[in-house]
Amino acid sequence: MQVQENISLRPYNTFGIDAKAKLFSSFRNISELREYIDRCAGQNKLILGGGSNVLFTKDFDGIVLKNEIKGIEKVKEDDQHVYVKAGAGENWHQFVLYCIENNLAGIENLSLIPGNVGASPMQNIGAYGVEIKELFYELKAFHLHERTNYTFSLKDCEFGYRDSVFKRRYKDQFVIVNVTYRLNKIPTFNTSYGAIEQELEKMDVKELSIRTISQAVINIRSSKLPDPFQIGNAGSFFKNPSVGKEKFEQLRSEFPSIVGYENPDHTVKLAAGWLIEQCGWKGYRNGDAGVHAKQALVLVNYGSAKGNEIYTLSESIINSVREKFDVLLDREVNIL
Repeated sequence: MQVQENISLRPYNTFGIDAKAKLFSSFRNISELREYIDRCAGQNKLILGGGSNVLFTKDFDGIVLKNEIKGIEKVKEDDQHVYVKAGAGENWHQFVLYCIENNLAGIENLSLIPGNVGASPMQNIGAYGVEIKELFYELKAFHLHERTNYTFSLKDCEFGYRDSVFKRRYKDQFVIVNVTYRLNKIPTFNTSYGAIEQELEKMDVKELSIRTISQAVINIRSSKLPDPFQIGNAGSFFKNPSVGKEKFEQLRSEFPSIVGYENPDHTVKLAAGWLIEQCGWKGYRNGDAGVHAKQALVLVNYGSAKGNEIYTLSESIINSVREKFDVLLDREVNIL
């Protein structure tokens, strides 16, 4: 087990921020994680997955431990479902492709989301009308202080919009080890959200399948979102804010083209990208920190931007949206 010193974290975060870790290593199982915790007692610790939802604004004075727990297996099945367990260190998109190859439905709308499996329940990731909570069965997590494994059910995770108990009450207390998903043997296609139907028409799809839906989502995401291997980014930087119906009607009277979707609790979810674009930020660039030219929801590092430059840009965006619409944006990306 090797612990490296003064390591650049640039290869380990999709923003490509060149922050440094005082100490760095990776673990492939809980036994290795235990050893590192014992060896580095007293050090600040950061568990890092795919680095796709983090913005480093400074060097990390402690040990960064990269979760590389792998493995995918079918653990049980019934008449309607197959339950598949995946290690937290597995690449998310590769896991989606595994499910599609094995004709397991329900996850296809979540194709090409960056990051690893372990982040999926932590963030309750979602796209094109599907959220992880709809597929989630259970997860195993290791408590860093008690040194004990816990199993979390759907109810235990307290999923919300891009939220879970791991981002609130249990923040920095657990390491997710693996996640088990309940996937469908018989698909129920979800094509009504976003531009999926139009993309399927463009693809001239004659027979709908989980594979064609996945490809449509990949095409849409590729056309709108920058590849982090080409331009540093963490996908959607802000959450879509929700407002009451009265507030939405007030906004719609002033801005007739405003985009909104009714939530189950009868509040209205606004499109953060639309709000940001109306404030003139789309395509903005200051040095190497900017807003993507095709999707205003995505902040980008064009090369050598510092994390605090990206953060300062996000502050300016939040302030301008609040001034124009009286709506407060919340960051989806974790700031360190």
